[in-house]
Amino acid sequence: MGDVTKFNKRLEALKSERSSFIPTWRELSDYHLAHRGRFLSSDRNKGHKRNTRQYNNTSKLASRTLASGMMAGITSPARPWFKLGAPEASLNDVAAVKEWLFAVQSIMYRVFSQSNTYISLHTLYSELGVFGTGAMGIYEDYDNVIRCKPYTVGSYCLGMNGRNEVDTFYREYEKTIGECVKLFGYDNCSTYIKEQWNRGNTEAWVGLVHAVEPNDNRDMMSPMARDKKFRSVYYERGNGTQKGSHNGQILMRSGFDEFAVLSPRWDVTGEDIYATDCPGMTCLGDTKALQLGEKRAYQAVDKMANPPLQGDATLKTKVANGNSLKPDEIIWHDGDMKGLTSIYGNYRPDLNAIELKNQQAEMRVKKAFYEDLFLMLAGSDRRQITAREVAEKQEEKLLMLGPVLERLHNELLDPLINRTFNILQKAGVLPPAPPELQGVELGVEYISILAQAQRMVAVGGIERLTDYTMNMAQVYPDARHKLNPNQLVDDYAEAMGVNPNIVRSSDDVAKIVQQEQQAAQAAQAQETAAQMAQTAKTASETNTTGDNALNVMLQNAGLQ
Repeated sequence: MGDVTKFNKRLEALKSERSSFIPTWRELSDYHLAHRGRFLSSDRNKGHKRNTRQYNNTSKLASRTLASGMMAGITSPARPWFKLGAPEASLNDVAAVKEWLFAVQSIMYRVFSQSNTYISLHTLYSELGVFGTGAMGIYEDYDNVIRCKPYTVGSYCLGMNGRNEVDTFYREYEKTIGECVKLFGYDNCSTYIKEQWNRGNTEAWVGLVHAVEPNDNRDMMSPMARDKKFRSVYYERGNGTQKGSHNGQILMRSGFDEFAVLSPRWDVTGEDIYATDCPGMTCLGDTKALQLGEKRAYQAVDKMANPPLQGDATLKTKVANGNSLKPDEIIWHDGDMKGLTSIYGNYRPDLNAIELKNQQAEMRVKKAFYEDLFLMLAGSDRRQITAREVAEKQEEKLLMLGPVLERLHNELLDPLINRTFNILQKAGVLPPAPPELQGVELGVEYISILAQAQRMVAVGGIERLTDYTMNMAQVYPDARHKLNPNQLVDDYAEAMGVNPNIVRSSDDVAKIVQQEQQAAQAAQAQETAAQMAQTAKTASETNTTGDNALNVMLQNAGLQ
């Protein structure tokens, strides 16, 4: 079996697995983002109108807000959103380690800013919110270290390994003959491409496939790119046995040390490859109802403002002589009718009721896209808004976003940072690591607004418990003993993501308490001794003769 035949066979299998999702994605595209989604490889450079089902753009605006809010709350270009750390907390105190981690972070932030990373992430968030599944490739770039390429739904297929992790990516697309020759080189192109190039048909289109998948049976000792952990293959698919057909051919073989395509999903059911729930899917029914309601509302207004008319046939001559009000239609009757009247009679639809139903549908659509939460992020000064403010105002929605945020960390941000770090290291851009970090795997902590706000939700419970207990203690003093203050501090610091070195361990606290108690006992003993010495001194200096109060007391006690 030839290589192209083998790749095409797997491509067809992946397309078969994907086929049941295509109708849903088409509907989501029609009702939310009509310009997104490619379901044929020939769907390129087509500017025809695709939003014929959208009379109300609420869902489109809400999806835009979602994408902008995720950008601001998760990977904001205006503020730090991740922090590198050593695998052992004690290493973070080493000066050389601190300096190196900060230098690497700065380089990575600069690479993200100077490349198209943030632009591509915004596109990815838009696809993720509407279709539930997104894909973005990260490739090495001579000018900007990395180059990101977002893909739209329907143009690619995904596959998973035994751990339910996406590790396979197939994409069908088309390029012109001229682009193929420039990208792959004339000598690497197929006979068909060479013939078209020689004839000057540089703008003719040819079907290509890009496959990224685990590189089975590779030579583990080979330094060649084609023997890396994941293979990357570009090939011309060919067009079968039709007239003028040609066989496909491998155009370029390469490889990656890690899976180069990020494929986050909003929510997945069981072993499904593609997402089965997301804001766009959740409110699809409401969006359909909203479009229908908006259409009916305008139809009702049109029937009242410009209805078809009816009148006596004797008026036809007068109307024909230029006396018509030019309605859409006039129905003539043989009978005794005076003037022209609406064919609907006294038809007066309840526009307020229709508008109310549409507003209710709009609110459900906005709620599904978390518009109130993300508008607070997108509509504020992103450098000033705090995680506490977000958590206090949107605690309920943050709890709902928790699983999604964790999935994005695992399927999007972790691979993004790992891939970028490895490319930088391979390019020799990073400074040499200190001896303490040689051969160890770094940790990543996410410090975006939403990541911190998630922690603040847990912190809020601790604060409320503490406040309640202290209020109870004012009436019932024994209530204060229910709290373990040392454990409260530990849990609060962990929820806030504070550096563990800032908070002392329980053993250290016990030692400090013991030292304070010993110091207090020593101070008390010293004070007692001083008081006894002063008393003795006073007693020795007291006059025990003469007629004074002390002598009287001693005489009464029989001591003198």
